[in-house]
Amino acid sequence: MTKNLLAQSVKLAASCSMLAISGGVSAQNSDDSDFALEEIIVTAQRREQSLQDVPISVSTLQGDRINEFAAGGTDIRLLSARIPGLNAESSNGRVAPRFYLRGLGNTDFDLIASQPVSIIMDDVVMENVVHKSFPLFDLERVEVLRGPQGTLFGRNTPAGIIKFESRKPTQEPNGYFTASYGSFGQKNLEGAFGQGVSDTVSFRLSAMLQDRNDYIDNDFLGTEDALGGYNEKAARAQVLYETDNFDALAMFQYRDIEGTSALFRANVLDRGSNELNNNFIRDTVFFSDDHNNPQEYENWGASLRMNYRFGNEITLTSITAYLDADGVSLGDIDGGNPTGPGFIPFPSTTAGITDNAEQFTQELRLSQQATDEIFWQGGFFYFNSVNVIGTDPGFVDPTFATHENEAWALFGQVAFDLSEETTITVGARYTDDQREMRSKFPGFGGGAVRFTRDVEADRLSWDIAVNHNATDDISVYARVASGFRAPTIQGRDIAFGGNPSVASEETIISYEAGFKANLVDNRLRWNGSVFYWDVDDLQISAVGGGGNFISLINAENAVGYGFETEIEYLATEELMLTMGFAYNNTEIKDEDLGVNPCDFGRICTVLDPFNAQGFALVDGNPLPQAPEWTLNLTAEYTKPVGNDGELFMFTDWAFQGRTNFFIYESVEFTSNGDFEGGLRIGYRWQDGKYELALFGRNITNEANIKGGIDFNNLTAFFNEPRVMGAAFRVGF
Repeated sequence: MTKNLLAQSVKLAASCSMLAISGGVSAQNSDDSDFALEEIIVTAQRREQSLQDVPISVSTLQGDRINEFAAGGTDIRLLSARIPGLNAESSNGRVAPRFYLRGLGNTDFDLIASQPVSIIMDDVVMENVVHKSFPLFDLERVEVLRGPQGTLFGRNTPAGIIKFESRKPTQEPNGYFTASYGSFGQKNLEGAFGQGVSDTVSFRLSAMLQDRNDYIDNDFLGTEDALGGYNEKAARAQVLYETDNFDALAMFQYRDIEGTSALFRANVLDRGSNELNNNFIRDTVFFSDDHNNPQEYENWGASLRMNYRFGNEITLTSITAYLDADGVSLGDIDGGNPTGPGFIPFPSTTAGITDNAEQFTQELRLSQQATDEIFWQGGFFYFNSVNVIGTDPGFVDPTFATHENEAWALFGQVAFDLSEETTITVGARYTDDQREMRSKFPGFGGGAVRFTRDVEADRLSWDIAVNHNATDDISVYARVASGFRAPTIQGRDIAFGGNPSVASEETIISYEAGFKANLVDNRLRWNGSVFYWDVDDLQISAVGGGGNFISLINAENAVGYGFETEIEYLATEELMLTMGFAYNNTEIKDEDLGVNPCDFGRICTVLDPFNAQGFALVDGNPLPQAPEWTLNLTAEYTKPVGNDGELFMFTDWAFQGRTNFFIYESVEFTSNGDFEGGLRIGYRWQDGKYELALFGRNITNEANIKGGIDFNNLTAFFNEPRVMGAAFRVGF
């Protein structure tokens, strides 16, 4: 069965990709071409390599492209569907994003939720969900590594890693400044500058400001421009010291945000349909409270990376980092008021509080190109975090839980060239992970009730990969990898009189094979891969439903298969085209697993059978927030004007197939065929030093449902509205 499914995926991937190529290659003439795509260098294996030599499914986005997508003030969720197989959403607004790769992710909105997709920023893991939302600015590139990455990274990575690299200091003076203004008083300012101050020391300073006015009216209270705005500031300072055999990079970054958290809209769906009804008005809500969904967070971090090179070409790398965050986010969860829209059984307003989120990490790694054929690396990793998380449901006193997590790991990897064309890479990592939650609950009965939960696990993760250069321009690879996610604890229900829940560790085995090709005189880059993964004891968060409980559970098994393919085509010196497509099929396999659906099925149309307890049986369902397919397209056209200027136009489109929002299936809580498009038109002069442009994000003003709330009414939350504006950029 699995082999047939993989064979079908390979055929579908090849046919889709060949169709894309056949539509473009014939339009160009390679005989007189002297231009080509630039080589992509990545650090997916903790060393600089050509993308073509890495036996992993990797997608990249350059920093300049991120700036295009973020023109309207979009946060880190802008990556959603713009990388094949990647989804990103948040019910906490601009903090606490959730990521999904190849269908694997976690819909848990708690501020201590464990996620199988790990975020790495400048070699530092961002484990807490608030740290994961650090804004994107002054970036060199983004690398998305699919599949388990438990050998070299090892912090809850059964689904993969999203890896961000900031621009680093250089001796040469360089920098830039951008400013834009758009709809809703949207103001974006960003700048950076760096240079050498001596032969051995250089620095780089960068900062950003994103600000939007309130533009959403609260019609129930009769207040205009009450919600929807935000003010976010962030800065980064770096100092680099370099000698012949030693370098050290010190980094400090800070972020402060105030604004509106996610907005929930009550009864915007009719029973039996997933189409929006007249209760949805983009710039109007009907909240009964005047708190206006406030959100306020502050976080910072510091790191020191040092490399010392010994005489025998062994390099010792040390990476030390400390992170801290605190803040609060409050939401009108029912999305309306006692009079509507529609029927709302009871009001619900809840605040999530990060009283303290500290993290310390230390990595020591040795690496060496031992011979022409052998490269090895190995080391030690230590992780410690303390998170004090609070929940304030409004009708009782807030409750707080202290989560402590201590883990350490030993890891190693060897890459061996079997021949000039073939390299085999083997890696292993032993991890010991211990977690503890302590809480004190003052409400419900008037007495102090103390909950304590302790979990631990240790596991050996491994991977084996083979990369073969079939020609100078085409490589093929195959990879088998294992990974695991340590047991996790969910304590949010103690605020509502419930008990903490625990999910036991999950394990994954993943198989993938793919190719990477540079064709048509290096003017066309085509990468593709097929995959199959199998997870035992999948950790799932059963969110909402009847009783509005949030519990960690384990599904006995889950499987997924599909493919990804990406094409970059430099059609002419003026026209660049890209396409990325992913197909993803996921399935829960647990005949006895039942969850509470939408208030026990009273407010939505549940498609699953029910057991005797009134729970929906979810065996065979797709994983939540796992799009069946994603498609992204971009086109950039430039036209030289005069001696040093050019006109340009850039457009990008992202599409997302059928997506189920919850573990159970219903007619209402799904989306299908969502899309967003962007456009940028402008003029550059003095060889690109200056740029003036008009831009639009979500230019067709699509109202795409990104998720729902199912315990009270048919509530949903949405993507950002259309933003139009103008931008100016100058480079130094």
